[in-house]
Amino acid sequence: MKFFTDNLSNLWLLLLALVSGGTLLLPNLQRRGETVSNLQATQLMNQGKALLLDVRDAAAFAAGHLREARNMPLAELPKRMAEIDKFKAKTVIVICASGAASARATRQLRAAGFTNVASLSGGLTGWQAQGLPLAR
Repeated sequence: MKFFTDNLSNLWLLLLALVSGGTLLLPNLQRRGETVSNLQATQLMNQGKALLLDVRDAAAFAAGHLREARNMPLAELPKRMAEIDKFKAKTVIVICASGAASARATRQLRAAGFTNVASLSGGLTGWQAQGLPLAR
């Protein structure tokens, strides 16, 4: 305890270390739910074991999307959930631009009873960064 009380600068250094360490850990502590990599998504697509659900708006979807993906914008998801009820037993891969909106969609789908839901890691941006194809 003498370390902290003798020198106020030591306390500030310790506080600075804790704050900087916390900011480095924060992204890892914010759970975005389960994700699948581009490779895992491709394998599930090729095996026909997954429903691809693109939650971007219609214009973004028309500009380019994964082959066989269904477009259901995030804002419409609660109203249109009945359209995909028959896929509750399948893996649902949710796709957005970067992965943030798909994390919200996965939470909504789980609340609706979908058990095997995952977000595409990195979203469509990550997909394109690896040079993977898009349908138009």
